[in-house]
Amino acid sequence: MKFFIGVLAIAAAGAAGMAAQSPSEPAARVSLVTLPDGVTLEYVERGDKAGLPIVFLHGITDSWRSFERVLPELPRSVRAIAISQRGHGNSSRPDTGYKFKNFADDVHAFLDAMDIPSAVIVGHSMGGLVAQQFAIDRPGRTMAVVIMGSSPAMGRNEVVRGLVQGVAAMADPIDPTFVREFQESTLARPVPPGFMTMVVGESLKVPARVWRAAFEETLVANFTPKLGNISAPTLIMWGDKDSVVLKTDVDILQRGIPHSRLIVYNGAGHAFHWEAPSEFAGDLMTFVGGLPRR
Repeated sequence: MKFFIGVLAIAAAGAAGMAAQSPSEPAARVSLVTLPDGVTLEYVERGDKAGLPIVFLHGITDSWRSFERVLPELPRSVRAIAISQRGHGNSSRPDTGYKFKNFADDVHAFLDAMDIPSAVIVGHSMGGLVAQQFAIDRPGRTMAVVIMGSSPAMGRNEVVRGLVQGVAAMADPIDPTFVREFQESTLARPVPPGFMTMVVGESLKVPARVWRAAFEETLVANFTPKLGNISAPTLIMWGDKDSVVLKTDVDILQRGIPHSRLIVYNGAGHAFHWEAPSEFAGDLMTFVGGLPRR
C-alpha cells in the first residue's frame, strides 16, 4: 500500500546533514507522513536509511524535539527517527484517540509507511508507556525496547495524580508559567536556556483537551500484568532524582520483563536525556550494539 509522505522544509542542516544549531531552532528537515486513518505525523530522520532503525517517542506534551540534543550524538550508521505523536508538535490533533493503544497503532502504521519491518522502540515517560504497549501488541515488529523514565503504571505516583487533577481544570490558552514550571520540575540538572524555551513552546502547541486526554490515560493505564509478554531485549533507563517515576516502579519493570536490564543515572532527573544527551546516546548505542542481528 502506498502512503502519502509530504516533506516540510523547516530548516536545512547543510551537506553534512543534521549540523549543530541553536537549541531553540529545528536542526533538520522535518517530514510529514499521513497514515491510513488520516492522522498526519511529524517526524525527523537522520542517518543511513539502510542502518539499524531506532524510533524515538517523546513524553507527554513534548514533540520530536525532545530528542533534538540526542540525535547529533548518534552515529550516522543508524537510522534514527524521532516522531511527534498525535496531538503533539505539528502532528494532527484529532478529537479522539489518545489511548496508548492509539499511539502504539500509529507507530505500527508509521513503520509500514516507512517500509521498516521492525525497529528499536525508544520511549521517554509517556513514550515509554507507548513503547510497552507496542512491544506487547507487536512483538514481531519490535527489535528491542528502551524504556526511559517510565513505569508500567504511572498513576500509582501521587505526583502524577496531582498533575492530572491540575490538568483537569485546564483551558485554552495554556498558561506558559504553568508549562515552564511543569517542564522544569522534570530536571535535576540544568539544560541550556534556549532548549528549555523551545520545550515550553512545543508544549504550548498542545491544546488543553489533548493534555487532559493524555494525562487521564496515564492515570489509568497499567501494564504490570502484561510485562511478561514483552519478549524483545529491553533496556530500562532511570535517573535516581526522578520524582515522577520511583525506584519501586523501575523494579517492577525489571522483574516483570524477562530480557531486561537497568541503567541508573546518578544525580539525574526525569528528563535525563535533556541533561546528558551524549551519555544517554552512548549507553543507547552500547545496548543496540549488543543486539542479535536479524
